Amino acid sequence: MALHESGQMYLEAIYVLLQRNEKIRAIDVGAYLGYTKPSVSRAIGLLKNSEHIMIDPEGYIRMTPKGEAFAEQLYERHTVLTGMLMALGVDEETATEDACRIEHVISDSSFAAVKEHFLRFKK
Repeated sequence: MALHESGQMYLEAIYVLLQRNEKIRAIDVGAYLGYTKPSVSRAIGLLKNSEHIMIDPEGYIRMTPKGEAFAEQLYERHTVLTGMLMALGVDEETATEDACRIEHVISDSSFAAVKEHFLRFKK
């Protein structure tokens, strides 16, 4: 099952939170994103059904290998696109917001070209 943009945003948020804390719950995801408990519960259920995450017996969210690989890809897109926009002179807040929108729609081939150019530019 392919993830829609909102599912991708939740998965990326879970990935970022798990980089900061070993154990997170749905409430942490909601607080991070500023979303309501029902919205988070629905998204968590969809991510669980699509086998991107699992919930352990204590209620903590864990990423599956499939979920972690996809989240790493999303996060890389986000960081590269944010860095590229900032290097072009866009302020950090706008660059972050725009990168968040772009990362969900840019093709793999276009992102690869942007990434290659950006990494060459950074040297």
